[in-house]
Amino acid sequence: MTDDVAQHPRKVHLTQQSVAVVRERVPMDSLTDFFARAFGTVMAAAQKQGVNPAGPPFALYRGTPTDTVDVEAGFPITGNFVGVEGVDLRTLPETDALEAIHFGPYDTLQQTYGAIQQQMAADGMTPADVMWEFYLSDPESEPDPAKWQTRVIWPRA
Repeated sequence: MTDDVAQHPRKVHLTQQSVAVVRERVPMDSLTDFFARAFGTVMAAAQKQGVNPAGPPFALYRGTPTDTVDVEAGFPITGNFVGVEGVDLRTLPETDALEAIHFGPYDTLQQTYGAIQQQMAADGMTPADVMWEFYLSDPESEPDPAKWQTRVIWPRA
């Protein structure tokens, strides 16, 4: 791992956060299409209810990805959002976790996850079976993948 891929993972305590999401089991090679559809669906539902996102888009992964992954994607949300057909109101839990900012294209994220796993092992922590990513860069406004930033969060079990 090089320093230009990820910052050193650090311990954080996160507070509970409401999120509006679309959840599906998705083939790994269809994630990009799923994200586009999920983010658009959640944004449309929020706007229809007069609610604005309270942060960048994110995705939460359940279990270890194989050919498919159990994923939910959407936005942190504040206000009186009510789940509607296809969009659920969920909660990111209050938790202790390790986080790192990944710099670069999404196909190199595994390097950042590896750094987090190494830090967890060094700290005697057991990783939870969920982890999530906040997409801090918009590929439409920043077309250079080398400049993309992703906040990776992996709670401890």
